[in-house]
Amino acid sequence: MAANGNELTKGPVMSTMLRFAVPMIIGDLLQQCYNIADTIIVGRFLGTNPLAAVGSAFSLMTFLTSILLGLAMGSGSVFSMRFGRKDEKGLRESVLSSFVLLAAVNAVLNIIVFAGCDLIIQLLQIPEELTALMKEYLIVIFAGLTGIFLYNFFASLLRSLGNSKVPTLFLAAAAILNIVLDLWFVAGLDFGVAGAAWATVISQYVSGIGIAVYTGVKFPSLIRPDRSLRLKISSIKEIAGFSSLTCLQQSIMNLGILAVQGRVNTFGPVIMAAFAAGVKIDAFAYLPVQDFGNAFSYFIAQNYGAGQKERIAKGIRTATVITISFGIVLSLFVCLFADSLIALFIDDSGSAALVIEEGVRYLRIEGAFYYLIGVLFLLYGLYRALGRPGMSVVLTVISLGLRVVLAYALSAVPSIGAAGIWWSVPVGWIIADAAGIIYYMLKRKIILS
Repeated sequence: MAANGNELTKGPVMSTMLRFAVPMIIGDLLQQCYNIADTIIVGRFLGTNPLAAVGSAFSLMTFLTSILLGLAMGSGSVFSMRFGRKDEKGLRESVLSSFVLLAAVNAVLNIIVFAGCDLIIQLLQIPEELTALMKEYLIVIFAGLTGIFLYNFFASLLRSLGNSKVPTLFLAAAAILNIVLDLWFVAGLDFGVAGAAWATVISQYVSGIGIAVYTGVKFPSLIRPDRSLRLKISSIKEIAGFSSLTCLQQSIMNLGILAVQGRVNTFGPVIMAAFAAGVKIDAFAYLPVQDFGNAFSYFIAQNYGAGQKERIAKGIRTATVITISFGIVLSLFVCLFADSLIALFIDDSGSAALVIEEGVRYLRIEGAFYYLIGVLFLLYGLYRALGRPGMSVVLTVISLGLRVVLAYALSAVPSIGAAGIWWSVPVGWIIADAAGIIYYMLKRKIILS
């Protein structure tokens, strides 16, 4: 094929999977670095209230990003199948259709968030003393959505071709740039929370535009205009079918988190700051298993397209062992060093001890169960790769639905309080894992046919 990528349908299963997954893991860890850089620098230099505002904004941006990410991931499954079948024409049509779809969604999102900024802040139940800070941060950070769209689209395309290293390199450059700009804008120029937002936005455009240019140079036949290539309704429908469900799954996941954030916000700045710090550590900690689940999905999709059922079955077994083992080690580390991890984000203000205490409680409850979310990410990736993204949506609804319901119900009990929000998470993971595994065992022959 002209689109010469790396096939995941050959070679030893474990080493092939890990060689593909590790650059993705490193890349997204770097991406989390510049998310965490915002939080550490804001918390250290600006204090508890700005930290709480930035933390709430992070949950919102994660939700918005999930829409674009979900569309890109769903498209990536189609790209991988086309590549596995060596269908270059179909791949080019899918790339065009996906880009048009994502660009349109990105444009709509930009209109909605800028027009509805005040309403969004109101819906998040932000305390009055944080409203101005929140709006100051959001107005800037929303400008980065197009950079996020560009990066996720082209990263998904390259990964579907078996290239997970280049997206990592662009993220590395963006992460370093973000940290430098964060320190300059916030600590040096005293731009406040807007400075942290500008640092992130500039970095997002560096990675997004950079990877787009690279893809155009390296794989010109896939993205350059061609008179023989037409935008087909059938191709758009196929991409939309995969992408919309994956997008829905990602959106439900993060909408649930956003709903939980709303409940957290009712407990005031101390709990909000603890949650802001805890979520960043949490996301950083289980990011490797999330990325491994995504890499696993590309692996399964290519082999599904190539009709290699035995390799798929072996890949499932191998991925499960790796994920559970890593998750257990990760849980032990986070639980043992919870105090030190939370303290990284907190200044020496009078409320610091309370924030650290609640943040540690959060980590030791949720962090003990990282292997469960690892299995859930594998299930998401499996069903997406096998052309059943609807099942991923079902599992997400189970996991996040239970989390939201239990978070509000348990935290309303005075003797439980905010801890009820923390305990709702692993319960949702357990039930969703059980549902996904049972479904696979009952439908395995049909799914792989």
